[in-house]
Amino acid sequence: MFLRQNPFVKLLIPFASGILIQWYLQPPGKIGVLILLIGGTLYSFFSLLKGFARWKYSWLSGAGLGAAMLAVGMLLAYTKDVRNHPLWMGHHYSAEQAIVAVLQEFPVEKERSYKAEAQVQYCIAEDSKQKVRGRIIIYFSKDSCNAHLKAGDQLLFQKSLQEIRNTGNPGAFDYKRYALFNEITHTIYLTDTEYVKLSENNISAWKKLIFKMRSYVLQTIRQYIKDPKEQGLAEAMLIGYREDLDKELLQAYTNTGVVHVIAVSGMHLAMLYWVINIVLQPLLRKSTTRWLHTLLVLLILWSFAFVAGGAASVVRAAVMFTFITIGRQINRNTSIYNILAAAAFFQLCYNPYWLWNAGFQLSYMAVLSIVVFYKPIYNLLYVRNEILNKVWQLASVSMAAQILTTPLALYNFHQFPIYFLLANLVVVPASSMVLVGTLLLTVIAPVRLLAVEMGKILEGLIWWLNSFIEIMGTFPLAVWSGIQIGVGQTVLLYIVIAAMFFWLREKNKAGLWTVLAAIFLFWAIRAWAIYEVDRQRKIVVYHIPRYGVMDFIGGRNFYAVGDNAAFQDFAVQTFTLHPARTFQRVRRSEVMAGFSRHGNAIIFQGKKVLWINEALNETNLSGTIPVDIVVFSGNTRITTDKFFNHLTPKHIVADGSVPAGKARYWKRVCDSLQVPFHYTVADGAFVMNF
Repeated sequence: MFLRQNPFVKLLIPFASGILIQWYLQPPGKIGVLILLIGGTLYSFFSLLKGFARWKYSWLSGAGLGAAMLAVGMLLAYTKDVRNHPLWMGHHYSAEQAIVAVLQEFPVEKERSYKAEAQVQYCIAEDSKQKVRGRIIIYFSKDSCNAHLKAGDQLLFQKSLQEIRNTGNPGAFDYKRYALFNEITHTIYLTDTEYVKLSENNISAWKKLIFKMRSYVLQTIRQYIKDPKEQGLAEAMLIGYREDLDKELLQAYTNTGVVHVIAVSGMHLAMLYWVINIVLQPLLRKSTTRWLHTLLVLLILWSFAFVAGGAASVVRAAVMFTFITIGRQINRNTSIYNILAAAAFFQLCYNPYWLWNAGFQLSYMAVLSIVVFYKPIYNLLYVRNEILNKVWQLASVSMAAQILTTPLALYNFHQFPIYFLLANLVVVPASSMVLVGTLLLTVIAPVRLLAVEMGKILEGLIWWLNSFIEIMGTFPLAVWSGIQIGVGQTVLLYIVIAAMFFWLREKNKAGLWTVLAAIFLFWAIRAWAIYEVDRQRKIVVYHIPRYGVMDFIGGRNFYAVGDNAAFQDFAVQTFTLHPARTFQRVRRSEVMAGFSRHGNAIIFQGKKVLWINEALNETNLSGTIPVDIVVFSGNTRITTDKFFNHLTPKHIVADGSVPAGKARYWKRVCDSLQVPFHYTVADGAFVMNF
């Protein structure tokens, strides 16, 4: 009955399954075509039957439709994978060829470079010009002329592209897959003398309009909100521009469970939808202007979605509100479950790889969770006071949204904000005022006197909001961090939630037994994982650009050795070391069994490690020293003759702080002497298990 009332749910399940099958199994496209033909034939044949025969074989018709949708998902994922396209540059490019590429965005300033995404158009050899497809990331040196590059600039250069690789650090984000999902497979670093800017500006009129609108919004915010921290939050909240967002502030919002107010999301579009409906309400009073209301609502919503960068959560909300608006126009009240499924279906048709997008997953789970759990939670209390009732409504929405998003948040972010309810009660209303105020600022910006006053009000409100979040982040036990669960445990948590809801609502004992069984399996998996962790013995040399860091891990403890600057770098700690130690389920220990250190020489569980950095040179070496691992860090100047006269290493590792030229030199030496060489820049983090 549920599937009949919500046909898009019935289509979405096999469709999404097909996308997953195509990515993880990588079958050839012919398999998808074959399944589509078989499924389509079954569905068509049995749908033509009439009477009793049609009812009797309806399951075969449904199986045929499911197979067809499975195949459609497979084929869409296959065609979206740029590597399967005959014109993908990876099939045609060689290192000696020149490249013509078009910048797809304005270069963004980073700490040591400018960064921009570019579309590759041609690979040029001496006597040929091959049209190709694919995207790259270009890093430009911080020269004055590079600062004036803009979206649409066409560049010609002849320098070898570098394939994007993952860092290989334990628990690290799969950046290579993320880039591939966006058709990006290579990267390159260019100085101002290594490329030629061609005269042609190759960008569509639509993109020019989008960039102009985003540029206007950014200039307005920067002109009237002066403080960098408040300015960065306003930019992120209104159009999703996060390059100016303070990293420590972002972490504070994450720790308190309100990071959703920073990411441009469905909440922002819902607020915009509410404001638009209030302003355009008079158009609904006459039947002759109802269509104009629908047209204007959709135009404004989609313009905002594109200006905000087309984030998955915003597009999801735009599609959903499009369905709701059109449904109202034709006077049909469609099931919210069908609307959600339809929005997801069409969004995945556009980009099947959004299925892996955490924002996509969380936004759908949040809306679904509110739909399912809001009324049962709200009905737990009856509040007479109107103001307190509004507070209870907001609290009910916050708690409802948290139920189905928690398993995903634990899986993706490995932490749980303890004070999420209190934070949301304050932050959601305040951030809504900031969003509406910032939108109003962009409208009244031409009237400087009004814009200046609005800017001051917004800056004060955002400062108060940031201060509240930063103070809350310092509360005792503000965040439960270090949580590590796998896909199986995540699925089991959803089974627990669904079975408990069924048990409480239907008073059925089967739900209770399902809850208990799922909890038992969850803790059995965790117990086995802890058992494996207690037995682990490993040495990890991380890949961190410009820094050298090693972890010596025994059971659930680790001891770190490396550059002091790395341990004080917020980005290194937050995005590399903390995720790795969470993934390995370890905690810092000042005393470890089997560990001893004498300067640059380290002995751990019988393994001998020599860390060669700038503090150690050949004068520190004497005699012949057998070692298991030699780790090079920085620009050391030890000569090969004296090095191998004193050391007999089994492995040589160069970390991310070693210059590329020196790493190539040591690789040639090691290859000639048949000593294994590992360079973390090219090979990822070095992990020795024993």
